[in-house]
Amino acid sequence: MLLEDLLWLVLSAVIVRAVWHLVDGVMEGLRGPAGHAASSPRSRQTPRDDIPARGVQMVRDPVCGTYIVPDRAVVMADGSRQLFFCSATCRDKYRARTA
Repeated sequence: MLLEDLLWLVLSAVIVRAVWHLVDGVMEGLRGPAGHAASSPRSRQTPRDDIPARGVQMVRDPVCGTYIVPDRAVVMADGSRQLFFCSATCRDKYRARTA
């Protein structure tokens, strides 16, 4: 009987915590971006230099498939088009394949 009561107590605590997180998520969604930014721990940190200030269209490395910000990519001209690579290693692998 004691074990059964203990299991019900643990199950109740898990359910209450799940409902609490659900309600908290709904309230955060209702607050929108302005309310989220004020309470976010990220907003209290200093801005990072490696994160673009605005959204940018990313490009895909043709060798490994990694998506990269074009400004930080290794660029190679292939005919009339530009190819973007995540590293010089991927660029060299591409050159070896197409040579």
